[in-house]
Amino acid sequence: MDAVVRKLLHESGETFAEEAGIPLKDQPAALFKLLVLANLLSARISSEIALAAARELFEAGGGTARGMAKLTWQERVDALGRGHYVRYDESTATRLGETADLVQDKYKGDLRKLAIEAGRDPGKLAELLREFPGIGPTGVDIFCREAQAIWPWLRPYVDGQVKKGAERLGLPTDAGKLASKVPEKDLARLSAALVRVARDKKLADTVKAA
Repeated sequence: MDAVVRKLLHESGETFAEEAGIPLKDQPAALFKLLVLANLLSARISSEIALAAARELFEAGGGTARGMAKLTWQERVDALGRGHYVRYDESTATRLGETADLVQDKYKGDLRKLAIEAGRDPGKLAELLREFPGIGPTGVDIFCREAQAIWPWLRPYVDGQVKKGAERLGLPTDAGKLASKVPEKDLARLSAALVRVARDKKLADTVKAA
């Protein structure tokens, strides 16, 4: 592992899921929380606010499809408000309720069935993810970047934001070459760190100085 990558992982190698308090495990609650986080991070809002809103929703009981569906619309709005996710609180509260219903109806509350339905094919997974309200191409990328920690068949998942961060640090933008810089288990961490670099030139300069 070269010095730039080592410094990058040390500075910013925490996945967004981990930052939101989500254990990256192949379990129904963890996968549902990751879907919620992808929804929140998709909006034009800072990642800090999206992460805070996710924590508030989970604290309120919305950490499973059943729990999210049990929350009233107002309870979801209030949780988003406590996380300062105020610009999109009402529409997001509606979407999260619809998402919880879809997860329960189609996947019996267990998003491990999403991998089975996709036949462990990343392209098919992207199609299925876009069925959830509020999940477009950005949400798909966020979910898959993080889910590669859980589902090895997604590796390496390298999207435009990751490539932008890699370019900023002079790292390869080719998925295979970039992935070869770290052990497979660290790919999600590397991806999250590179997304942060893509958004933060100061961080890029700090890492490059190493």
